[in-house]
Amino acid sequence: MAEPLHDSLRLTVLGPLSVGTAEGPFPLGPLKQRLLLAMLLLRANTPVSLDLLTDTLWDGRPPRTARKNIQVYISALRKLLDRAGAGERLAHHAGGYLMRVRDDELDVLRFRHLARGAREATAQGALGPASRMLREALGLWQELPLRELRFSPAVRSEAERLDSRYVQVYEDWAEVELRLGRATEVAETVGDLVERHPERERLRAVQMTALFDQGRQTEALAAYAALRQLLAAEYGLQPSAALETLYRSILDGGPQQPGSSLGPLGAAGPRAAARRPGGVLGTVLPQDLADFTGRERHLRDLTGLLAGERRLTLLTGPVGTGKTALAVHAAHRLAAEFPDGRVLLRMRDEDGRPRTAASLVAELARMADLPEPARTADLPGAAPGAGVRRAGAQEAGTEEAAAAWRTWLEPRRVLLVLDDAADEGSVRPLVPDTGGSAVLVTSRAQLAGLASANRLDLAAFDRSESLELLGRIVGHDRLRSCPASAEQIVAATGMLPLAVRVSGLKLAVRRYLPLGEYAARLADGRTVLDELVAGDTDVRPRLDSGWNDLPTADRTTLCLLAELPEGPFTLRQAAEALTCDQDRALHKLESLMDAGALIAPDCEVTAHAAHYELPRLTQVYAREQALQHVQPLPRATA
Repeated sequence: MAEPLHDSLRLTVLGPLSVGTAEGPFPLGPLKQRLLLAMLLLRANTPVSLDLLTDTLWDGRPPRTARKNIQVYISALRKLLDRAGAGERLAHHAGGYLMRVRDDELDVLRFRHLARGAREATAQGALGPASRMLREALGLWQELPLRELRFSPAVRSEAERLDSRYVQVYEDWAEVELRLGRATEVAETVGDLVERHPERERLRAVQMTALFDQGRQTEALAAYAALRQLLAAEYGLQPSAALETLYRSILDGGPQQPGSSLGPLGAAGPRAAARRPGGVLGTVLPQDLADFTGRERHLRDLTGLLAGERRLTLLTGPVGTGKTALAVHAAHRLAAEFPDGRVLLRMRDEDGRPRTAASLVAELARMADLPEPARTADLPGAAPGAGVRRAGAQEAGTEEAAAAWRTWLEPRRVLLVLDDAADEGSVRPLVPDTGGSAVLVTSRAQLAGLASANRLDLAAFDRSESLELLGRIVGHDRLRSCPASAEQIVAATGMLPLAVRVSGLKLAVRRYLPLGEYAARLADGRTVLDELVAGDTDVRPRLDSGWNDLPTADRTTLCLLAELPEGPFTLRQAAEALTCDQDRALHKLESLMDAGALIAPDCEVTAHAAHYELPRLTQVYAREQALQHVQPLPRATA
């Protein structure tokens, strides 16, 4: 028998699936064994349910021996990993299997790590390091991920999400290169991606800017014309206001500085181009939902507040209640009230982490043509204690830039939507003290420190709203053919608008899937979160973000409460689950309510008579977390 190899493990999915060490790749065995390994790596460090693995291997038509076959494949994979001294990485866990991998061992984890680091560097103005990290991340891609295994719908869905992520990281890299005045390579490489993703406006903006900066104005204008014709022919739409502004800038000869025809992009992306003459921001909003459903009372209250005297309105609610959708819908309706601009500013990065104050203020400063906060790299400091002074100088610069933004805002009528704020400190510097502008904040947390804010709370849909939204997406005739199953589907989503929408999108694509079968999948708490994915719309990352916001004590409380039966519970039941007295239990419940993780009573009632409830999907997620408790692997050493 061959001796196991102990070189570092090398795993790849950004190209053909492979497992090996410095000695070379290992043979991976039969096709279904490779499919199983691919799914475990695509969801590395997360338990993968047996149902999902079964669906990956047999696409809804498993043999009676499916569970036994999976056990055989798992045993063979452990032997394969043993050759690299890593057999302990694959373990049975929480009704499925878990593959534990370090970032330096799996290419897709390394890719995500580099992309996150580059976004942080860009937000801090460190464009050189950001460019190097993004280039390294893109260099990890050998070819289309798992091309040979995409016949499996489950693998194909995961791989297509990676395809989309590659394009996003390419756009990040291209924008950084343009800000550095290096348009040549962007102009040479962007065309191939535009051919594969012709409707993607951010990619078109990169292409137009790169071509213009190369002195190819005619080609830049032709790229815009091609997109305009495509959108008109396919959807009856026009390009966004931001892209139209870039087009007119190029048509007029554009800015003079290399790489600046789109403006400094950074976290703002092409939105930085959406300026208007005369100190007007213009419209920088996501597209409104054509099938926006329900919320009539909330919409009436919200538009009334924003058009009135109150300068700050807070829209709160648990994960998935549609806060952003409502905010965007209201903003689109208020064009006449805010002629100087309606802008949405995302308060978190793509991984759900709060953005820095410096990056938020810098984005608004770019939109308003104001001086940006000084970047750390631009601040002097080589003497002892320079790091502290530089940090203090940067903070002072951010505060100064925020004050300039508020001063700029006061004489204007602008609606600023601050989407998914994590805390009060990120909001206060951006809110003007006087003037006709309004700020609308969406947040899971209550943000009690914003004392001057008018407050609206969103809960889940009611039954009729949930069925109406589902019917608008999949067709009311289809729901009428099986009304009991339709009601089971919306009940299983906890009637959260996001989850109802994802269910509808999935059913709209899978016309062959009976409503009753899908309802049964959603009713299973072990698989419901895996089912609530449709393309790049996924419920789980939203729950991840909410979980990551919680302090450790609140996470523990949430896991213990999740063991209660589904539905409302009393303070006494909570105290029993938390093994503490009722006063202490009430304190813990209120902490979760403040964070938006627990549904509070909707009327005045004493604590002992009140009924509390966890949103169903939050409860399912917390149960998963309670089962995991896997200690992180040690980091690789040099």
